[in-house]
Amino acid sequence: MKITTISFHSRASIHIKESYYTFEYGEDRQLDEGDDRDIEIAKLTEDCNKVVDDQISEIYNFLHKK
Repeated sequence: MKITTISFHSRASIHIKESYYTFEYGEDRQLDEGDDRDIEIAKLTEDCNKVVDDQISEIYNFLHKK
């Protein structure tokens, strides 16, 4: 079986002050002929985790400015 699409979902929950926040991001990517599946999975994982990390950083900075 040939894999043509990969999916990854990243999720994190944090507690800031008196509230809990959950952030989630997911993405599907098409693999092209000749792509190294393991490299593409690593890139997708890193990209999705970065989106969630950026969301956490944004809300953390916003809430600590108040």
